[in-house]
Amino acid sequence: MDRFDAMQAFVRVVETGSFTKAAQTLHMSKTTATQLVQQLEARLRVKLLNRTTRKVNVTADGAAYYERCVRLLADMDDAETSLSNATAAPRGRLRVDVPSPLASMILIPALPAFHAQYPDIQLDMGVSDRMVDIIGENVDCVVRGGVLADQSLKARHVGDLQLKVFAAPCYLDHNGTPLHPQDLESSHHRVVGFVWARTGKTVPYAMHRGSESIKMQGQYVLAVDDGNAYLAAGLAGLGVLWLPDYMAKQYVAKGDLLPLLEDWHLDSMPLYVAFPPNRHVSAKLRVFIEWVAELMAQHAPVIRP
Repeated sequence: MDRFDAMQAFVRVVETGSFTKAAQTLHMSKTTATQLVQQLEARLRVKLLNRTTRKVNVTADGAAYYERCVRLLADMDDAETSLSNATAAPRGRLRVDVPSPLASMILIPALPAFHAQYPDIQLDMGVSDRMVDIIGENVDCVVRGGVLADQSLKARHVGDLQLKVFAAPCYLDHNGTPLHPQDLESSHHRVVGFVWARTGKTVPYAMHRGSESIKMQGQYVLAVDDGNAYLAAGLAGLGVLWLPDYMAKQYVAKGDLLPLLEDWHLDSMPLYVAFPPNRHVSAKLRVFIEWVAELMAQHAPVIRP
C-alpha cells in the first residue's frame, strides 16, 4: 500500500462523501479507492469511515485523522512545488475564505483572468462573513475587514474600505432624508443592523465633520450577519446602510441607492489577507495574495499616511 495514495483517497472520500466521486476525482476505479481506504484502516487498526448503502460518514477517529492528513498532504504538495520551478508555475489546491460581497462583486468576476494565468491552482473558496478557525479548519488564508481578532496570525494589509451612508429612494420617500447623524437615532428612522461575527452584536459607526464627532448606532427592524443580505435589505428600503464604495457604486449609478450626510466622513476599514503564522507561504498562496492586493489597489487602495 502506498500511504500517500491511501491518504489522498481517504481525504477525498471524506470531502465528497462518496467512494465513487472520490475515485472519479482521483482518476482511479472505485474498487482501488475502496481498497486503499480499507488498507489504511487495517494499518491504523482504527475504523475511519462508517459505510451504508446510501452514504459514507466519517467516524470521530476518522475526523481527527482527516485533519492531520490534510495538513500532511498540503506540506508534501508545498515541498514538491518548491523544487519544481513553482515560481513560474504554481499549482495545487488552495483553501481560502472571503467575505460574501467581496467574492461576488470583485474576486469571482476577476477569477477567469487568474485561472488563465495560473491554470494549475485549484481554489476552494469559502464565501461567508463568519469567523473562520484558520488552523483548525486548515484554511490557507482569509480575507477580512476590520481589526484582526487573532493577533497571532500573519497578515498583509491589502486595502482600505471607504465607508459612506446610503439609503434606497423608497426608504427616503417614506421616512424623509436625515440631515444630521443624530436624526438616525430618532423614531422616524431605521438602520439595517450588521451583526459582527467576532462579537455577535451590532456596532456603532464613528462619524466626523470638522471638530464634531459622533457615534451612531440607530434602531433596526432587521439585523443580518452577511454582507450580501445587508445590501439586499437596504435596497429593499428596510433602513439606512453604511457601505464601502465598491459595494454601493453600481447601485448609486442606477439610482437604487442615494448617498446621505455627504459632509460627514467615517473612519476607513482596513482589509487584510491573513494566514497561519507557522505555515510555509507556498507559491500558490503567494500569487493569490498578490492577486488580491492588485485587485484591491483598483477598488479600495491602501491609504498611505
